[in-house]
Amino acid sequence: MSRSTTTARRAATAVLALSLAGFTAACGNDATPKASSAPSPASAASPVSGPSPASTASGPPAADAAPSPRVPGGTPPMSPPAGDAAPVAPGPEKVRDAFAGLQATLGESCTPGNCAYFLGRVHDELHRMDRAMKADPKGPGHFPEPIAAVAKLDRELGGDRTFENLKKHQSTLIGTRDEINTWMQDHPDDYR
Repeated sequence: MSRSTTTARRAATAVLALSLAGFTAACGNDATPKASSAPSPASAASPVSGPSPASTASGPPAADAAPSPRVPGGTPPMSPPAGDAAPVAPGPEKVRDAFAGLQATLGESCTPGNCAYFLGRVHDELHRMDRAMKADPKGPGHFPEPIAAVAKLDRELGGDRTFENLKKHQSTLIGTRDEINTWMQDHPDDYR
């Protein structure tokens, strides 16, 4: 029994090795064979809609011939086939993500050497939050107080986001951040 088990294992190993070698040869041969002549001008002029590299090496496919299937497990094509939809741009930022950015400013303050960065970041995070609330599927009417608070801040800043102006209106800027934070904490379903 020991001898037949060893023989069976060796046979199975040999079959597996041959199968893997055959599979590797089939998958590893994705390169286009070198043609002895240059491609025809028609196939060179329209690379996107022209015949596949495999069909140009052996001539154009017959009009009623189906395209040959890809080898399973083979290397995927470098670009999507013609006619595929373009990639979809990401949607608007979620309120919860913008709120997380705003909350990240809560532990910071205006310290020497960091004040310009801090005030600018609070300003940017408030406007990031404003954009996310206005783009939310629930609609901007779902966030009336925070949106109104950012609009009030913008009126006070007068469009000037220089450090000097942000520093001048620092209490309003920080107050707006804290007001929106409190409102959001009272509406947890809006950011989870």
